[in-house]
Amino acid sequence: MAEAQPRVFEASGGVWSQLRVEAMQAAAEEPLLASYLHASILHHDKIEDALSYHLAQKLGHGDLPALQLREVIREAYAADPSLVIAATRDMRVVRERDPACMTYLQPFLFFKGYGGLQAYRIGHWLWTQERHILAYHLQSRISELFAVDIHPNAKIGAGVFIDHAHGIVIGETAVVDDDVSMLHSVTLGGTGKVGGDRHPKIKRGVMIGAGAKVLGNITVGEDARIAAGSVVLSDVGARCTVAGVPAKPVGGPCCEGTKPAEVMDQRIAD
Repeated sequence: MAEAQPRVFEASGGVWSQLRVEAMQAAAEEPLLASYLHASILHHDKIEDALSYHLAQKLGHGDLPALQLREVIREAYAADPSLVIAATRDMRVVRERDPACMTYLQPFLFFKGYGGLQAYRIGHWLWTQERHILAYHLQSRISELFAVDIHPNAKIGAGVFIDHAHGIVIGETAVVDDDVSMLHSVTLGGTGKVGGDRHPKIKRGVMIGAGAKVLGNITVGEDARIAAGSVVLSDVGARCTVAGVPAKPVGGPCCEGTKPAEVMDQRIAD
């Protein structure tokens, strides 16, 4: 893992360089947004500085000014460089997996899934620092702004793609591994008034279709697929496709030789 990290940082620089090129092109093409693009991206030397500014502008308000929140976000990025790595990987996978995404500029500035996920990551860092009240405050603001409600104690890996994002709910003890994709109106929730470890564990490479509900302390295995609108109440095996209410296995092993979260193929074989 440590050996791969320099390559990740190199890739981060590539994404940041391309993002700046796209921002310059957009500023030239649309002068009305030039000052916005300069303030959000072009005035900064590093992606974490641009994200700190952009997220603070989104999340700040009268009682918590953007200038103060920006310092909190910068502190998080300085203390935990993995947040920057995750932000870069998340942006790259949006570009790779979403056919509507033509630039890195789109997720950075406009996509609710990307913005909500990066804001959650700051809230999660605050939670690990025992700053629970501020973490809860950010959770509330993220829900208002991005229509994404993720508990700050939930654990979410890197390279995660949340498409459209509207109506996403992820509970307190949920765990989402690296390289997962999910669409709008997905719930990773509990089964009722149960305490303790009560939310799903989503393994690497899983794709969760729109409107799916995964409920309880269950495991969805690597490279599995959950069909749109399904209600999943029990474990799902690796490379298995489930569909229905309640969800049951359908067809054979899915996406042979590929990763469901990367391919984003929601069709079910006969």
